[in-house]
Amino acid sequence: MLRILLCCSAGMSTSLLVSKMETAARNSGLEAKIEAMPVGEGKQKINDWDVVLLGPQVTYALAEFKAITDKPVSTIPPAIYATAKGKEAVEMAVKMATEAGIQI
Repeated sequence: MLRILLCCSAGMSTSLLVSKMETAARNSGLEAKIEAMPVGEGKQKINDWDVVLLGPQVTYALAEFKAITDKPVSTIPPAIYATAKGKEAVEMAVKMATEAGIQI
């Protein structure tokens, strides 16, 4: 199972993207746990996740997240985030996990 954390300002603006990602993961046969939460909470729980994706509005936190974990962390491109492209976001997370040597 791939555990994907999405962090944004308040943890709510990513809910549509999470829903689309869950559908895309299911449709591709990927077993995944996907959750959204605010940046502050994400920092505290970062090591419970395999991959961390930050919403474009919290790009400022990227360096801090990378400094506190060895997990793969990246910002979701605005074109994926703004249009809730779940399939592309899942593909991004899978690629990050694979490159980091995480078993899926």
